[in-house]
Amino acid sequence: MATATVARRDATKTKEQTFLWEGVDRNNKPMRGELRAVSETVATTNLRRQGIRVVKIKRQTFRGGRSVNEKDITFFTRQLATMLRAGVPLLQSFDIIARGHSNARFSRLMMDIKTQVETGASLSQAFRQYPKHFDALYCNLVQAGETAGMLDAILDRLATYMEKILAIKGKIKSALFYPITVLVVALIVTWIIMVFVIPSFKQVFASFGANLPWLTLLVISISDFFVKWWWAIFIITAVSLVALRLAFKRSEALRYLVHKYSLKIPIIGTILEKATIARWTRTLQTMFAAGVPLVESLDAVGGASGNMVYIAATKRIQTDVSTGTSLTNAMGAVNLFPSMVIQMTQIGEESGSLDNMLGKIADFYEREVDDAVAALSSLLEPVMIVFLGVFVGGLVVAMYLPIFKLGAVI
Repeated sequence: MATATVARRDATKTKEQTFLWEGVDRNNKPMRGELRAVSETVATTNLRRQGIRVVKIKRQTFRGGRSVNEKDITFFTRQLATMLRAGVPLLQSFDIIARGHSNARFSRLMMDIKTQVETGASLSQAFRQYPKHFDALYCNLVQAGETAGMLDAILDRLATYMEKILAIKGKIKSALFYPITVLVVALIVTWIIMVFVIPSFKQVFASFGANLPWLTLLVISISDFFVKWWWAIFIITAVSLVALRLAFKRSEALRYLVHKYSLKIPIIGTILEKATIARWTRTLQTMFAAGVPLVESLDAVGGASGNMVYIAATKRIQTDVSTGTSLTNAMGAVNLFPSMVIQMTQIGEESGSLDNMLGKIADFYEREVDDAVAALSSLLEPVMIVFLGVFVGGLVVAMYLPIFKLGAVI
C-alpha cells in the first residue's frame, strides 16, 4: 500500500509544470513570479491561498530553437561545475542554466534532465538517456564523480577537457575553411562564366569568319556542354554528394579508408595526425586522472580521437592491456604513435604519474597543431591566389585570344 502511494506521488511529481504568473497581493501591490504545479488551476488555487489575486498566468514552454551542439554542452558543463563549486544545489543549477540560455531546445533538454533527476535517477543515468549530446566518456566521468563524491571537480576537469578539444577542432576547421571557400567561389565563378559569359563571346566570334585558337575552341565546347546539360550536372552532383555522405555514415570500411588516407595528405595529414594524438592523450589523461581504470578508460579514448584508424588501434591496445601488457608496449605494437609519445608514456608508467605525463604530451601536440595551422594558413593564401589567377585567368585569356589575333591582322 505504501509502495503504491509513493508510486502515485512520483507519477504526479513528474507531471508538474512551471507557470509564470502576474498578480496583486492583499495591498494591491503588483507581484510576479513562477510556480511549479500539476495544472494551471492548481497553480491559481495555490496563489489564492497565499493571498495573491492572479491577473495573468501561463505555462512556461521551450519551443523551437536550433539544434544543441558541442559548444552548448561544453558551456553547460563549465556552468554546472562553477555553480556546484559555489554551493548551488544541483536542481536549482539546472533551473538557472535552462532559463538563462537563448536556445529553447537546449533549455528543454536541461528541464528534461532535471525532471529525471527529480524522480530519482542519478545525474549520469539522466545523461545516458541522451547519447546524442552526452557520449560514453562524458557519462562515465560524471558517474565516477558521483561515486567519489567530487562531482564539481570532475565536471571542472571535464569542462577543461572539452574546451581544449573544441579549440583543436576549431583550429583545424579554420585552416580548412579558407581553401574550401576559395574552391567554392571558383566553381561558382566558373559556372557563371561558362553559362552566361562565354555564349555571348561565341556569338561575337561567329561573325569573325576566321579560325579560332584551340584553347578558345576547347573552352567554347565546355561551355556548350554546360549550357545544354547544366541541370544534369546539378542533379548528378547533388545526388553524388548525398550518396557519399550516406555511404560514409553507414559504412565503417569507407570511413576507415577515408580516415586512413586523410592522414597521408601532404601538410594537412600531419596536422590531422597531431590533432588526433592530442585528443587521444588528452582523453586518456582526463579519464585516468578521474580514477577510471585504464582498461575502461580506453573504451572512450578511441571514439574521442575522431579517427577510425586510431579507434581500431585503441581496441587492440585495450585487448593487450587487459591481458597484462603494459600500455607502452601495447601502443608501440600498433605503429601509430611517434617514439616521443611512447617514451614519455613509459616514463609516466614507471614513475606512477601517467596522467601528468599524458597531459604534457597533449599540451605539446596542441601547440604543434597551433603552429602547423598558422603555417598552413600563411602558405595557403598565396597558393589560392595563384590558383584563382591561373584558373579564372585562363578562361579570360581563352576568350580574348581571338580578339588579340583580330587586332594583329587589322
